[in-house]
Parts: sequence; C-alpha cells; structure tokens
Amino acid sequence: MTPARPDPDALLRLAEQERSGRLKVFLGAAPGVGKTCEMLDDALGQARAGVDVVVGVVETHGRVETEARLRPLPVLPRKEVAHRGHTLLEMDIDAILERRPALVLVDELAHANAPGSRHDKRWQDVEEILAAGIDVWSTLNIQHLESLNDVVASFTHVRVRETVPDRLLDRAEIEVVDTPPDELIERLRAGKVYVPQEAARALHHFFSRSNLSALRELVLRRAAQAVDAQMLDDVRAQALAGTWATADRVLVAVGSHDAASDVVRAGRRLADALRAPWTAVHIETPGERGAQANARLAEAMHLATQLGGQVLAMPASGVVDGLAQAAADTRATLLVVGAPRPRRFAWQRRLTVDTLARRLPDLALQQVPVVHRAVPARLPAPVPDWRRLAAGLVPALGATALVTALGRLLFAAAPITNVALLYFLPVMLAATRYGLVTGVLTGLAASLAYNFFFIPPTGTFTIEDPQNIITVLVLVAVAAVSSQLAARLRQQALLAGASARTSAALAGFARLLTGVTTAEELGRVLCAEAARLLDAHAVLLLPTEGKLVVAAAFPPQDRLEVLDMAAAQWAFDRAQPAGRGSGTLTASEWLFTPLAAGGAPLAVLGLARGDAAAPVRSDRLPLLGSLVDQAGLALERIRLEHDMAGVRQLEERDRLRAALLSSISHDLRTPLTAVVGTLRELVPANEDQAPILATARAEADRLQRFIANLLDMVRIEAGAIALRPEAVDLAEAVASAVHDLRRTLGTRAVTMDIAPDLPLVMVDPRLFHHCLINLIENAARHGGEEGAITLAAQRRADGLDLRVLDEGPGLPPGMAVRIFELFTRVEGSDRKGGTGLGLAIVKGFARAMGLDVSAANRGDRAGACFTVHFSEHHLRKISPE
Repeated sequence: MTPARPDPDALLRLAEQERSGRLKVFLGAAPGVGKTCEMLDDALGQARAGVDVVVGVVETHGRVETEARLRPLPVLPRKEVAHRGHTLLEMDIDAILERRPALVLVDELAHANAPGSRHDKRWQDVEEILAAGIDVWSTLNIQHLESLNDVVASFTHVRVRETVPDRLLDRAEIEVVDTPPDELIERLRAGKVYVPQEAARALHHFFSRSNLSALRELVLRRAAQAVDAQMLDDVRAQALAGTWATADRVLVAVGSHDAASDVVRAGRRLADALRAPWTAVHIETPGERGAQANARLAEAMHLATQLGGQVLAMPASGVVDGLAQAAADTRATLLVVGAPRPRRFAWQRRLTVDTLARRLPDLALQQVPVVHRAVPARLPAPVPDWRRLAAGLVPALGATALVTALGRLLFAAAPITNVALLYFLPVMLAATRYGLVTGVLTGLAASLAYNFFFIPPTGTFTIEDPQNIITVLVLVAVAAVSSQLAARLRQQALLAGASARTSAALAGFARLLTGVTTAEELGRVLCAEAARLLDAHAVLLLPTEGKLVVAAAFPPQDRLEVLDMAAAQWAFDRAQPAGRGSGTLTASEWLFTPLAAGGAPLAVLGLARGDAAAPVRSDRLPLLGSLVDQAGLALERIRLEHDMAGVRQLEERDRLRAALLSSISHDLRTPLTAVVGTLRELVPANEDQAPILATARAEADRLQRFIANLLDMVRIEAGAIALRPEAVDLAEAVASAVHDLRRTLGTRAVTMDIAPDLPLVMVDPRLFHHCLINLIENAARHGGEEGAITLAAQRRADGLDLRVLDEGPGLPPGMAVRIFELFTRVEGSDRKGGTGLGLAIVKGFARAMGLDVSAANRGDRAGACFTVHFSEHHLRKISPE
C-alpha cells in the first residue's frame, strides 16, 4: 500500500495562514448577545499581557457598558469620507498599516463602507490588514454569513444586504458568544440593545423566541463545521490516517445511470438532515460510455453543483476502489449509493452492496431507493461497430495465420508438443491493441487453427485423444482470460495517459501564464488553450466602463448575441455559471463561467460548440475549473502589478514633490529673512512712504509664513515631527495667535468666547500655535473684507470643541473633507486663492497630536466653521490654588 502523503493543498493553506495575520471572529446569533463586550474584555486582557492592541473601529451604539470597556484601549482616529454633502467616518486602513500593531479590533465585519472608500466592504479591509501580517479580532452575526443568508430570511422574513463570504469564517478562529433567548429578550425590553420604539417593533418580528432559538442552532452548527474543516486541514497536512469522525461528512456516489440525479437529490436531503458537508463523486473506470450516459452524468454533476455540493471526479480501475479512495480523501463518514437495478437473481443484487460493506467497514452505507425506468424483457442487441472490429480482426487473424505457418515449419522439422503456446502471441497482441472482443475472437480462431493443423487427425476439427480436448479448452479459456486482463491493462493505460495529458496541459498552461503581462494577452492564451483542450469555441469578456466587452476569442469574433451577453453579465454579476448546461439562461448556446480571485469576479469565460452540442462534457468539468482558477489568479496578478506600477509612480511623484518643496523652502528662507529684517529696520522718510512700507512688511511676513508652511509640510510628509505635549490654556493660546496676526487682521472684529474655567488641553504648544495661525488667517482671507471672526470653545460630554467661524459665503457642497487636502483651492467659491497649504498643515499637525479637525458651514448664518475637537484624554482640569 502506498504510504499516506501530506495533502499539498492543506499544506499551502497552512503556509498562507502562517504568512498572514490571524483572524478571530466573535460569532453571535443576533445583536445584543455581547459580542463586542466579549471582544473588548479579551482585548483588555491581551493589552495587560503586553500585546500591542489598538481599536480600528468599534461601534458602541451609545451603550454605556461598551463605552466603559472601550475607554482604556487606544483608538485610532477614523477617516473622513464625503458622501452627498455629508461627512462619514470609516476605519482608516492606512493609519493601521502605518501603526502596525500586533492586534487590531474591527467591529461589525459585515459593515458596508461609505462610497468612495478603498474597499466596498469592511471584510475586504480586514483581508488587507491580515495580508500585512496583523492579527484581527472582529464580530459577526450569523445572518450576515453568505451561505446562510437565505436560510435565515426563510424564517425571520428579514434579508440582510451586508454579507460576508464563508471563506473568512473557515480560516478564522471562532468564539461563539451565546445568550439564551429569554435573557436576550429581557435585555431588549430593558433598552440595552435598541431604543424603546425599535425594541418594541423588534420583539414582534426578528427577536421572537422561535427565531432566536433557530439562530442559536445555526451559530453552533456553523461554528462546528468551521472547526471540523480546520481540523481536517491539520490532519491532511500531517498525513494522519483515519476518518476523524468528529462530525458527519457525506459522500454521494454518482453514476451515469438514469437515476443519477435522484441519488444526488437524496444525498443533498440527507446532508441537510445531518447538517453536514457533502461531496458528489463520480468514479471514472476503464471503458466507454454512450452519448446518453454522458448526458445523464453531466446533468447529475451539474445538479450537485447547483445544490451546493462539492464535485469530484476520480479515475480508478474499479468503482469500489475509487469509492474507497474518495472516502479516504474526503474523510467521509457516510456513503450514499443508489439501489442497484433489479436483477434476475438475488445474489446479483447483494454483490455490490456486500463488496462495499466489506471494503469500507468504517463507513456507514446508505442505499437510496430510486425508481429506475422500466427495462424491456429483451434488450435489443447492440449494433457492433463493424468497421472498428474488422480493423482489429484483419491484423489479428493475419498474425494467427503467420503463427500457424511458423508452427507448421517447426513441426515438420521436429515433432514439437507445445506448439499451442505460440498462439498466445496473436491473442495478446489483439487484446492489447484492439480490445477484449477482438482478443476473444482471435483466441477462438487460434484454438480452431491449432485443432485443424496440429491435433490428429489433422485437416479436420475432430479430436480423437481426450487430452487434446483439454488442451483446446484450456487454450480458449486462457485466451479469454489473458484477453480480458490485457484489455483491462490497456484501458487503465489509456485512462492514466489521459490523466497525464490533462496534468501536462495544466502545467503547460501555468507556464504560459507566467509570461503574460496584460489582460488582453491572457485572454488570447486562455481562449486558445480552452478551445484546444475542451474542443470548443472560447471567448473571454472583461469589464470595461461598467459593461462586459469581448477581449479575446478563439476562433476570432468581436461580438455576441443579446441573449448571450445577458447570460455573461448574469454570470459576472452573481459570480456563478450561466448559459447552456448551467440551469440559468439555458437558451444561450454558450456556457459562461466567471473568473474570480479573492471572492470578486474579474472576467467571464464563455464556451460553445459549433455542432450545438453541450459546451463541456461532464468528465471535463474539473479541467475547466482548473483552467478558470489559474486564469483568475493570473488576472488578479496582472491587476495587482498594474496597481503597484501606479503606486510606484505616485511614490516617485511624492518624492520629487517633497524634494522640490524642501529645496524651495530652504533656498528662499535665508534671503527672505534678510528682506524681512531690512524692512523692519527701515523708517519712512515721509507720510507717503509709510503705507507703502507697511504693505511691504505685511507681504514679506505673509511670504515668510508661506515658506514656514512649506517647511512644515515637508516635515509632516517625512514623519519628522517630534511631539512635546504640555498643558496649554486655550484662552492664552488663542490670544497669542491673534496677536501674531494683528497686521493681517487689521481692523477686523475678532470675538473670543472662551470660558476661563475650561480645562487645559494637552498639546504641543508650537504645533498648536501653527494650527491656530493657519485657521485664523484662513478665516480672515475668506470671511469677507469686514467680516467678523469668532473663536469659541465649548465643553461637551466626549471632550471639548474649539471653533473658528467666519462670515464669508461658506463652503461649496462636497468640500468639507477635500478642503484639508494638499494644494486644494476651490475655484468659484469664497475659498479660492491661496496656496492650499494652510489647512493641509492644520490637518497634519492635528493628526500628529491626536486631534480631530472638521469643516462645515455655519447653521446660524452664512459662513464657514472649522472645529478642533479635543477628546477626554487630551483634557487636564485646572487644580485649585
């Protein structure tokens, strides 16, 4: 017996997990069971143990108990995303990747990000963080799992739109957070989950006791399945023997008989009853099937795919051997087979079942009663292929005649008693090259020739010596047996050769993909190989400006019919096969299969036959799947290479910009210092020169602040800011900034509404002074010629806000976030003009100090309002003297 070897796929999955961060999911049945609190409690324990833990995003929903657990943990500021005139806060992936903590907490894994974010879904953000080698803890409710979305909707009558792919849960460590239904309902009534109005409505709909009980069962079963899958990966990676039947796993044997689809449906029902994963397997044995058998097999295997089962085709010398190997590979605990067709004798019916029971003693065997179509009492004899039979018989009989002539010559030279052994040569030749039937017929011809030419009386078919009768019978029997064995070896050799050719084709295709650098080149290679290997027409469609277009085809073509394009678009949108042979939009002549990577469709491969036959035979479906998977990975690699090229260009542009800013600022600073010093020393000779000199001094000061801003921007982008936080009085800081801008403000009215009893703020005085200077100067520049400026501070429950308000026209729609971007100047509004550096510096310095800065229009009158928010940990109360 061949020793067990580690499963390469399992080893690859384990190696990938070692390279990336680890994901832990706190899984619950419904909102309010305590997933977030449990995650925060565990995270606090990790932090006390010395692990670098940060909060990427945690939704408290105003719950006091959650906020209390969140307070001791460091929270990264969220990223502002503008959407339809509103500012939305989302998790800042770049800040997490730059911070590189050991563990990041990401609440609500199924959350949909705001439009304009890097990824559409939060679970995609988590995948990027994991790929950077950072561990992630997250929370999830069972109704958000993709495979159970429709199941939950069937009894709760609520279908959620935010779903998470099952593959994330399969790779994660799962901690089930469970709360009994009665306790959860009490929490809901107490207002600990929703506000009272929403709680009352939820109690009569989603949060009924029956719904919560069913959801708890789904959580426990799905967690057990994920743990079982991870255990099997470990077992396969270590090549451990045994079934490891910690959970049920169903294997359904699919044949090419007329009841194959019934067996698949029965296997699915049994797997659903056991809540177990299931696999449909077809054993490829030596021999040929007819067109109808191939069609029935293709229909059954496609049905298994539609019903959610895995599909496996395994070559073997016999059905029992193949099922034994498939059961070992899948670690199945239950084998489902269809009841055999009724036979004339009872022992014929017991033969297959008894053989399976003896060969697979560790497997539970389930016979599914199926209804076979009536079989006529007398089956018409199959019509033989006379041409192929004659093509084999002619050389075989010629070889028999040659052996007879050779035997006659030898027998004439000396009486030889074992001439019969010579006739095994043509028999073996015929069976090996032309099959069993030709071998048996050649054996009969050889026995007759031996009888006629070598057994006395020669020249007749009469046998006088009984010993010679035994010799002829043995010759016929041995010829038949050897023919059967030789034919079986030939079929196995052909089957092995076909498997080797398939493997070689996939290896060659993989080598071709390594040299592909563009999506168009990939399309040409894929279509050519798919057409050659699957004997079909092939076309590849890529998304362009929101719709699919033909990128490559073999034979060449540039368009598809409307129905075909509809099937291709459906396959792309839903990441599922469509078209002929798929069960969806079957009127199309093409079978469209999506190319996907990372759970997202990237393109669609279409296949069709020129003779209007099925696009892909059932036994070629695994080959199609391999081609599609390899092409999807190659397409994803090309896309990532293109994105990386764009990133490198941006990095080079940013490097050049930083170098230019640094060069300009340093080269201008020295002569400008001399100019400012000279202007301050000059004394006007008369009254006419005084306003001119004042204007020159003001513009020189303004240019000096601009150069300082350039230097500050370089320091921000270089990450060279050294913080020295101190307790600062807001009133004194604001008064100092207004004093330094007295020339710029002129006679403009400046109102300071800052209470003396406000707490001190922990900031870097120098950086905070720069922030105030730029905010006040911005208000003076864009608040109208005589518009007043108001600086107001207000204490809030979560901290303190300092606002700078002007009386200009305000901000145009959609600019509340963009106004802080580098070199942003909004044309056609009150914010036009300037360099676009001041507010970017404010944002950079504030972020470095851990402050939040936002912009909006005033609510009481026209004008803009810029707010600096100090959280609680930035505040220090004034000690009484």
